[in-house]
Amino acid sequence: MPDMAIEKILLAVGPGDADRVDALAETLTDIAIPTGAEVVLAHVFTEEEYESTLENLGVEAGGDVSADEVSRRHATIRQLSEALDDAGIDYTVRGEIGNHGQRIVDLAEAEGTDLVIVGGRKRSPTGKAVFGSTAQEVMLSAPCPVTFVRGDE
Repeated sequence: MPDMAIEKILLAVGPGDADRVDALAETLTDIAIPTGAEVVLAHVFTEEEYESTLENLGVEAGGDVSADEVSRRHATIRQLSEALDDAGIDYTVRGEIGNHGQRIVDLAEAEGTDLVIVGGRKRSPTGKAVFGSTAQEVMLSAPCPVTFVRGDE
């Protein structure tokens, strides 16, 4: 099997990832530093989550603020950005609106990523192999390998 070069990594986060930021950042830096990969941080919002986030940020819906900018202002992306800045890793931030799993897969295809990183939680003692619907959709549909980062819960 030929070596797979990892040149671009997509780390996708959503509303449930606030408690996994440290684990996601550690996994990302462990891969991005030795490979020198380009990193894309993406926050995917449903329409409702996006409207709620605009409200929380005090931003007018339909204003001049892009989904990318809203993502940059989101707490989870800000925490990840700080960790990447501290590690000296360059990255871009993307914001997407729609179905979490499908938008992550679409973005991975559009960006030509070599690896997608998604988070999730341990479901139950008997369902350890069962991933959340978003992570499962990404793992089954992504155009590249997917690394799953499990939260502590």
